[in-house]
Amino acid sequence: MAPGDAVPDDAASEGQGGAPTPHLAVTVVYSPCAGAVDEVTLSLPTGSTVADALRASGMQQRHAGLDLERVAVGVWGALRSRAQVLREADRVELYRPLSADPKESRRRRQRTQREAVRSRTTG
Repeated sequence: MAPGDAVPDDAASEGQGGAPTPHLAVTVVYSPCAGAVDEVTLSLPTGSTVADALRASGMQQRHAGLDLERVAVGVWGALRSRAQVLREADRVELYRPLSADPKESRRRRQRTQREAVRSRTTG
């Protein structure tokens, strides 16, 4: 079995001499839009990378237009390289591009709130 080949959680593969090959459980998470989350738990061979988890997750097959080579990825909220070796219980996250600049969104909200306060005090 090559690194990155997913193994069902309840299955154990055997290495040389019939000894069980160590596996690690990782989760891959993607939110295609606000309020929706696609999460899959995988059992991967020890030494697997972020790239291995992405390929084994099936995310690209379930989400048309998702480009696993271009999407930003991280582990537990920190951006990581696809070559990053995973550890037990890691959470691999796929980050979709922001639909709006957070700073500009905050400015708009503040402007709207100020205008609402002004209209109440003058009206």
